[in-house]
Amino acid sequence: MKTEEYNYNLDERLIAQSPSETRGESRLLVLDKSTGEIEHKKFGNVLDYLNKGDALVINNTKVIPARLIGVKEDTGAVIEILLLKNIEDDLWETLTKPQKRLKVGTVISFGEILKGEVVSLKSDGITYIKLIYDGILIEILEELGSMPLPPYIHKKLDEKERYQTVYAKEYGSSAAPTAGLHFTKELLKKAEEKGVKIVTVTLHVGLGTFRPVNVSDITKHKMHSEYYIVDDQAANTLNQVRQNGMKIVAVGTTSVRVLETILSENQYFIPASGETNIFIYPGYKYKGVDMLITNFHLPKSTLLMLVSAFATKDYILSAYENAILNNYRFFSFGDAMLIK
Repeated sequence: MKTEEYNYNLDERLIAQSPSETRGESRLLVLDKSTGEIEHKKFGNVLDYLNKGDALVINNTKVIPARLIGVKEDTGAVIEILLLKNIEDDLWETLTKPQKRLKVGTVISFGEILKGEVVSLKSDGITYIKLIYDGILIEILEELGSMPLPPYIHKKLDEKERYQTVYAKEYGSSAAPTAGLHFTKELLKKAEEKGVKIVTVTLHVGLGTFRPVNVSDITKHKMHSEYYIVDDQAANTLNQVRQNGMKIVAVGTTSVRVLETILSENQYFIPASGETNIFIYPGYKYKGVDMLITNFHLPKSTLLMLVSAFATKDYILSAYENAILNNYRFFSFGDAMLIK
């Protein structure tokens, strides 16, 4: 259970700096989790692996334009914040830099329509800030904020919607559920026409996306928590699919976390909401996912460990090596993988 076992070498040129020219035109590496066999396809071929009666589980969270640049009112020093989670009544958990310039009571101005007051300072750059504004916050953020792209993406994103899924609905994420970025409305329609049931859940992607595993023993890693929702319709459909002996296909690791959270505490799917800090790594036995559509994940990340639990570490790292040899694009704007 050593973190270093989930490391691999990646040439920086394979880190996708921008989305594919047209949504849905990425490549698809198909991995058989039982044999390790690999196929190379286009993402549109994903429907070839889905059958009538299967469930395709998507996460409808929507990314907040959560990155804000402001100045300290007392000194004019520039402060950057990333909104992570609304704790209550406009009190937000944020990442701030440089945090060392802040103290409790510091007021940061992001313009005439938005200010923030520092309420408390925690470790690792976490700062709790009370937002002060008039009007509707999301409209203010749409005007002042920018998309919180991961730090390995250095190219400016020209179209904000390319960091949102086509089915994004519920604002609340600090990062996109990137496996879903490959789907177009046309592809989802084709799936429905084939008889595939589209099931919607919500999980708001939070701090963990930005946090590497920094302990040598992965079992000592403290997992982040994220808010999720499964409604009656989703739970009923998923139970019906299982009863019919058909497959549940999760789009992305966020959907996996929702499904496995529910079944870790119940015999069947139930409507539920709350915080989950489920940490999935090899040794874990999946209960609610039969197939997984995902992107290629960072070395030594919890997400790489999650997919390794689904298809074995050896098969996953071998597939990653194959993807590198075939010049696949990696990470948020990169190509996709289907584990079946």
